[in-house]
Amino acid sequence: MLDMKMVRNHFDGIKEKLMTRGVEAQTLNELMELDEKRRQLLVQVEAKKQLRNEASKEISLLKRNKEDATDKIAAMKQLGDEIKELDNQVNQIDDSMTYIMTRLPNLPDETVPVGADEDENVEVHRVGTPKTFTFEPKPHWEIGEELDILDFERGAKVTGSRFLYYKGLGARLERAVYNFMLDTHVYDHGYQEMITPYMVNNQSMFGTGQFPKFKEDVFQLADSDYTLIPTAEVPLTNFYRDEILDEQELPIYFTALSPSFRSEAGSAGRDTRGLIRLHQFNKVEMVKFAHPDHSFDELEKMTQNAEDILDKLNLPYRRITLCTGDMGFSAAKTYDIEVWIPAQDTYREISSCSNCVDFQARRAKIRFRNQEGKLQYVHTLNGSGLAVGRTVAAILENYQNEDGSVTIPKVLVPYMGGITKITK
Repeated sequence: MLDMKMVRNHFDGIKEKLMTRGVEAQTLNELMELDEKRRQLLVQVEAKKQLRNEASKEISLLKRNKEDATDKIAAMKQLGDEIKELDNQVNQIDDSMTYIMTRLPNLPDETVPVGADEDENVEVHRVGTPKTFTFEPKPHWEIGEELDILDFERGAKVTGSRFLYYKGLGARLERAVYNFMLDTHVYDHGYQEMITPYMVNNQSMFGTGQFPKFKEDVFQLADSDYTLIPTAEVPLTNFYRDEILDEQELPIYFTALSPSFRSEAGSAGRDTRGLIRLHQFNKVEMVKFAHPDHSFDELEKMTQNAEDILDKLNLPYRRITLCTGDMGFSAAKTYDIEVWIPAQDTYREISSCSNCVDFQARRAKIRFRNQEGKLQYVHTLNGSGLAVGRTVAAILENYQNEDGSVTIPKVLVPYMGGITKITK
């Protein structure tokens, strides 16, 4: 959440930045009008409270002198009623301001390109050369079904669309992929492995920015305060909610494998087949708590950590910087990593790494005490390291052979018990 004092003091610049993120000028102008009215009401409240205090002293003096204080008492009661009414108006304005403030996205960093949508994202670099096939490459869902390792039909029967079963070596491949990812992040990159709750409360969803604006994107449990996590970012970031860290502890690195549950609201007709867009999928998440002076350096490291997985799997990919109109709600800067999907002849997102600066920390009240003893908000970062199902899809497509088999990437062979190829 943004700091209202900062918004007030730098309104024109902040308004300009937020409009690049799709916020309407009218909304921001309304916020400032409410803030100005609130401050005027508070001045009136303080003035009337001062009068009430003075009246109270006068009444006490009159009573001590056994003089009539009836008029003064009536006047003080009227002041009390006026103060109560003003307080009610302030509370109503507070509610209106909170409604707006909790729905304003984070400010984009100065290095973020200004743009309306994904067409204006900026490519940073490409790594690896897409393979040239001597045959027409098949999409991963056909490969998986023909090898009898993915079953979308029974997933739809048992649950619904965008669900599936992994079978046999398909399940083994999924497990190999996420174990390889976890081992790499823990032993090579220095993250602490966590197993988190898969349900969180509303306060946690507010802390990372999913609530209140994006409730339609998640699965909430009926008649409860619980929501199935859309990403392990939520329980990992909220681990330190309402806590004060020591400066010497920073940076802190967490990683976790978890299922992710997403309603995919608004995605009707998009990626209706395959592993790209599911309601339930596994993802290895990276989360960092960083000192404000070093958080953008940590973003570069985190993004490199995600790319390292693809380098080791020898999968072609590219990194792009998201423009202001395409970034997630809580992010100040985001890199997307997109892996090559041969059957679609394009790159598809497999990781998104973001620096949220102090936006989530303000909502979740995560602070640290610096060497001077002053409290500051930490900077929080999160990134996919990687989306497991999409990685499996990329492996099936990039490592497919003309006879319908799929070669296992060398780094995964030990995780596959020595199996080097999945065949019919």
